[in-house]
Amino acid sequence: MASQSEHKATVIDGKLIAQTIRSEIAEEVRQLSEKYGKVPGLAVVIVGNRKDSQSYVGMKRKACAEVGIQSFDMDLPEQISEAELVSKVHELNANPDVHGILVQLPLPKHINEEKVLSEISLAKDVDGFHPLNIGKLAMKDREPLFQPCTPKGCLELLHRSGVSIKGKRAVVVGRSNIVGLPVSLLLLKADATVTVVHSRSNDQESIIREADIIIAAAGQPMMIKGSWIKPGAAVIDVGTNAVDDPSRKTGYRLVGDVDFKEACKIAGCVTPVPGGVGPMTVAMLLKNTLEGAKRVIVQ
Repeated sequence: MASQSEHKATVIDGKLIAQTIRSEIAEEVRQLSEKYGKVPGLAVVIVGNRKDSQSYVGMKRKACAEVGIQSFDMDLPEQISEAELVSKVHELNANPDVHGILVQLPLPKHINEEKVLSEISLAKDVDGFHPLNIGKLAMKDREPLFQPCTPKGCLELLHRSGVSIKGKRAVVVGRSNIVGLPVSLLLLKADATVTVVHSRSNDQESIIREADIIIAAAGQPMMIKGSWIKPGAAVIDVGTNAVDDPSRKTGYRLVGDVDFKEACKIAGCVTPVPGGVGPMTVAMLLKNTLEGAKRVIVQ
């Protein structure tokens, strides 16, 4: 047992990998601009003034500026009607300089999210949440125009960390439309044998223990213990949970769905929280915007 206590998993540096990807994107944007005189454009729509949404949107706009993507800011009042919001989305659909449209969720209660998202042009759905994009993701031999950003970031982290997926047992913990469901479909496309564990699953621990690859996206702080992890497994932790911590100025700290300290003693590689999946999500949004722009600009 002595050797196990000395084992140290490789920590996957999402910040570093995301920065590499952003440099690659910046270079491609520069080439587009030189050759065609056009740059990709991303419209970020925010409704109301939720602090967390504003901070996410600020981060996305800053990331655009850093790689040379033009950012179209649409900050709308909380009380805007659904019809008005839809007409703003239609305006962006019709704007040839906008190649990607992102509506920051959640929207105010009086607006139907599904209705608004389905009005985004399929060719500009850089979040990858349009029902047609998700439908194609679910079908064999079909490719969506865009893959959802967080799931795409999870697979990119595995690829760039040298983790092979083909034929491996992957367990996805959580079945949300934003992460769990689409990441399970992406893993299936990459030839993994996929199991989805959710709140109604029996014997979650023994299923997770079989996994060569774990994608944790349940939103439950430190739910996955070290003893649940197969030695040498790859662990991607999508969870971002605030837990009370009086020693911090903010009064809280962020932890994942995996007990990181314990995981480090047994996993082959593991992402930290924060600094793992988060930076990758923004990098994939930029990548999707670039891909959308290339379809239009490069004829």
